[in-house]
Amino acid sequence: MKKVLVVMGSDSDLKVMEKCVDRLKSFDIPTEVRICSAHRTPAAAEQLAKNAAAEGFGVIIAAAGKAAHLGGVLAAYTTLPVIGVPMATSVMGGMDSLLSIVQMPKGIPVATVAIDGADNAAILAAQMIALSDDALAQKLAQFKADMAAEVTAKDEKVRAQFA
Repeated sequence: MKKVLVVMGSDSDLKVMEKCVDRLKSFDIPTEVRICSAHRTPAAAEQLAKNAAAEGFGVIIAAAGKAAHLGGVLAAYTTLPVIGVPMATSVMGGMDSLLSIVQMPKGIPVATVAIDGADNAAILAAQMIALSDDALAQKLAQFKADMAAEVTAKDEKVRAQFA
């Protein structure tokens, strides 16, 4: 199975991104977590991205706030899919991060999830890897069935409460 590389621009992103790592682990996806700055350690970011495929990664998830260039920098140096997680910020609530990630130039796409959308980033990465992994595809199908069952149970409860 391909691994997922989770890269954060700062350790301040860890609290949110732990949800991503936990979700990936719930699908038994091997995961490596790193801190690398697009601005403070650009050479390290370049090497991380250039070597990711050879090291067995299938997807990169990049979490960054404010200027949020990390995902784009990583995407510039790899052909692997990159998923950007815009982090909430104190200045613009994360809209700055979201717009920085989603407005990538032609040829350097970065898939983008919601602000602080770590869980969805993990699920999207799992879906990408599941394209070539039937066992993972089955786990995802069960995950979705479990979500549907939860909603059905809640619906039945609320219908009974207000009947």
